[in-house]
Amino acid sequence: MSKENRGHGWWGIPVLALLVCLDQWTKAAAITHLRGSAGIDLISGVLRLEYLENRGAAFGIFQNQQWISLILAAVFLVAAIFFWVRMPASRRMLPMRLITVALAAGAIGNMVDRVIRHYVVDFIYFCLIDFPVFNVADIYVTCSCVLALILVFFYYRDEEFDFLFDKKKENTP
Repeated sequence: MSKENRGHGWWGIPVLALLVCLDQWTKAAAITHLRGSAGIDLISGVLRLEYLENRGAAFGIFQNQQWISLILAAVFLVAAIFFWVRMPASRRMLPMRLITVALAAGAIGNMVDRVIRHYVVDFIYFCLIDFPVFNVADIYVTCSCVLALILVFFYYRDEEFDFLFDKKKENTP
């Protein structure tokens, strides 16, 4: 292991835990204050808090097939761990490390709901564009994916992702 990769940022674990706790806390608040109510308008005609039990995946696809969502989340988490472990612990890769933590937190947050409740608690409704009801974990995933794409296309160079490939190939003449 190179000096640059040593200690790869154990800071990611408490940040991940904090983000998952924040997601779960907001969902618990939604259950307590929104379930059984008509909802709360934060900005009339724009943003509303409205309780929904999502028994499918993103945007309600795969209704009542939790196993598909759990398998996809598990595969995603394995990929995120692989990416994290292989990624150089350099200052330049810090944005990608933060994105990886947020993506993993979103996957874990919704996975916790699926395992414990057998549905995902959604409660944020952007009614201005009639967007599907979502939650904090979904915000982590969506914003992180958008930021990752921006960074990959406009900030990082292709060779900065060589760490994803087999190290043995790099050392052969």
